[in-house]
Amino acid sequence: MLPAPALLALGILIALVVLLPARRLHLAGLSSRAIGLYAVCLWALAMLLAFRPVLTRVLVPILLVMYLAPFVAAPGRVSGIVRRTRGRGDQPPRPPMKNVTPPPDGPTGPT
Repeated sequence: MLPAPALLALGILIALVVLLPARRLHLAGLSSRAIGLYAVCLWALAMLLAFRPVLTRVLVPILLVMYLAPFVAAPGRVSGIVRRTRGRGDQPPRPPMKNVTPPPDGPTGPT
């Protein structure tokens, strides 16, 4: 059984609106999995708000922050935050630490 045409149209409209910040995250260099998870969560919360307006006080601030965050943060900053949690990414490895401990004084030390 298919959903009502109005419900289907609402779901498609919300999905199209969710694609705008998802594209911004794509330009920031996030992985496809992270963008997909973001889009699905945002769409599900928006559909929950459409079905149950009782949760308006909780869902509206969450949806606003989730929707506007990719536009407010610069793409370089978003990718920097994500890469910081994953590891060093494209950066070359650091050189090994230099031993700066002074040699011990005594019979085994240099004379």
